[in-house]
Amino acid sequence: MADINFATDSKGPASVQRDESVKTPLSVQEQPELVLIELLFYAYRDFVSDPDVVLAKFQFGRAHHRVVHFVNRHPGMRVADLLDILKITKQSLGRVLKQLIDTGYIEQVPGPVDRRQRLLYPTAKGRALDQRLTEPQAERIRTALEPLGPEGRLAAERFLRLMIDPSERDKVAQMIEQ
Repeated sequence: MADINFATDSKGPASVQRDESVKTPLSVQEQPELVLIELLFYAYRDFVSDPDVVLAKFQFGRAHHRVVHFVNRHPGMRVADLLDILKITKQSLGRVLKQLIDTGYIEQVPGPVDRRQRLLYPTAKGRALDQRLTEPQAERIRTALEPLGPEGRLAAERFLRLMIDPSERDKVAQMIEQ
């Protein structure tokens, strides 16, 4: 892993007065949310690890996974809607989408009324890839929720919904309940 190097000015290495190293960890007593923050980091790491192994075989990354997922959940979605969901640049999506189209996982067709619209559909190959990526994640979730019972599932769902930016909650709720 590379060292982190900070920018310097044209006169040479930055002459920065260095602070003393901090030797004590952040305190959970002072900020109890640290436990949940770290649990989210670790849960996400493990949640994406199984699909990452599959994606690597295709030389795809997590952006490919997100595109394949949402196009499979919403066949016929507009490229503009996908950009809004993913909150990435058109350039970033363009690169990923081109790879998925060129390799036969996604099909892009002009809109029936406005031919400038680009509508995205999974191919059978794209649907199979999505299922291959989703199944280990679904199993991980089923396993985690099982001991919690129905009330635990509802609490987990409520927590995740409340983690979404308030201005996006209604839009997300409509999307995921389709």
